Amino acid sequence: MDERREETYCGASTAATAGTGTESAAGPPYAECVLCRKPTEYPESVKGITLCPVCEWQEAQRTACSG
Repeated sequence: MDERREETYCGASTAATAGTGTESAAGPPYAECVLCRKPTEYPESVKGITLCPVCEWQEAQRTACSG
């Protein structure tokens, strides 16, 4: 699936769901996912809920528009 389509599905960005904006880390240290504790794509300095790509995708699936 085209990643851009997934991010704009129902007019909401998955990054907005995560509350992290569009920042991504150039290198370690990475923030931990708040659900599974795996490293995320975001630096530790990012405020809010940080999710790894898998948990972010699962959260987007749960909150997606139905019908």
